[in-house]
Amino acid sequence: MTTTLRPSGPIQPGADGAQSRAYDVCDNGRPVGAVEIGTEAGSDGGTGVLRALRVDEPVRRRGRGTIAALAAEEVLRGWGCTQVRTEVAADNTAARRLTAALGYTERSRNMLKRLPSTPPALPDGLTARPMTPEEFAAWEDGAIAAYAESLVTRGASRGTALRAARASHAGHLPDGLATEGARLHLLVHEGERAGYVWVARFEMHPGLTVGYVFDVEVDERFRGRGFGRALMLQAERLALAAGDVRLGLHVVTANTPAVRLYESLGYEPTQYNLVKPL
Repeated sequence: MTTTLRPSGPIQPGADGAQSRAYDVCDNGRPVGAVEIGTEAGSDGGTGVLRALRVDEPVRRRGRGTIAALAAEEVLRGWGCTQVRTEVAADNTAARRLTAALGYTERSRNMLKRLPSTPPALPDGLTARPMTPEEFAAWEDGAIAAYAESLVTRGASRGTALRAARASHAGHLPDGLATEGARLHLLVHEGERAGYVWVARFEMHPGLTVGYVFDVEVDERFRGRGFGRALMLQAERLALAAGDVRLGLHVVTANTPAVRLYESLGYEPTQYNLVKPL
């Protein structure tokens, strides 16, 4: 048995200098699966992406998937990538075992919760209200900067990260506070802002559109007092008011307090986002 990759199409250009290419997974020249590889937009070519690795059912469990993944990594090295990321569905046990054996580690995860029919109450002493236009203008600059910084930690240059962060906000909030379906609320404690949450409808995974927490943060001087939980309860209230029955989010695995909070609120993983140095 000789397992190799064979291009099944040309290199496709994408956003921010990204590129991708589809390959057949071949056994002695005969296609037995497929894989797509590319570079991550906004990473300046430093981060490769491994997508949709598939080996046909009749020839699985013979090591072909492992060989194909390693061959894809070698192509990405040739493209100048220094790391590779991939996504694995939480219920795909075989893929999780394969990526773990190949040295991939979890960077973040997507999580989902089915909401109760009755909106939860906020704790005593806390209220929530929509942002004002003035508050939104002040908030957006900081939110863009924070998102850009997160992209820098994933390998993007500061210039590329800032452009990508601005483009993301322009795409999700094209009309600011007037953007259809966007709800940005402040949590208020004794008349002072304690944090904020941004919720909107979003296609979290292909074919799965849900209410989604785009951003949530407790102001630093109010942390450690349970206000993060209160903000997530307000997110549930906003999603239910919009007619959503499920609420999704994305969390960085290194943010252990946030992961524990979401788990305690009943969120369950739907996808693991993994990374490996090359």
